[in-house]
Amino acid sequence: MNLKDYIRSIPDYPKKGILFRDITTLIKDEKAFSETINQIVEKSKNITFDKIAAIESRGFVFASAVSYIMKKPFIMLRKKDKLPADVHSVDFELEYGTATIEVHKDSINKNDKVLIIDDLIATGGTAEAAAKLVEISGGKVACFIFVINLFDLGGSDNLKKKDYMVENLIEFPGH
Repeated sequence: MNLKDYIRSIPDYPKKGILFRDITTLIKDEKAFSETINQIVEKSKNITFDKIAAIESRGFVFASAVSYIMKKPFIMLRKKDKLPADVHSVDFELEYGTATIEVHKDSINKNDKVLIIDDLIATGGTAEAAAKLVEISGGKVACFIFVINLFDLGGSDNLKKKDYMVENLIEFPGH
């Protein structure tokens, strides 16, 4: 199954000049969604990790299913002010603004190896912020797995230059 066939491309969203890669067409198809989860699980089998983290919100769709199948704890990396207990916070730049993500301070223990799953990597700012959250919590990033890599925007390459392991299922050019 070619998962690329299930990704819808929407021009000029969320702003002019951006070609948005929409995963809703993939997750609404039960066979494509199941195949996506199976491929992430297969890639995960070669990685040593203790917990799975995902970036709000589309990463939750994939990571929660993988967490269930692999019987690993699931950690939510959420937008600012969405978590009720004490948090670590990291501010970062987006392609079209700035944002903050947070994790509960009690979610990741010292030396936990954390697999981070998200739907897409573009420039890598959100992924780098996720890595910082894991690290300031005392954990280590075991690997990133993205459903989509927008290869010409450089995010995946930037993570690899910082010695993070990076996997993806599908590649598209950005913009």
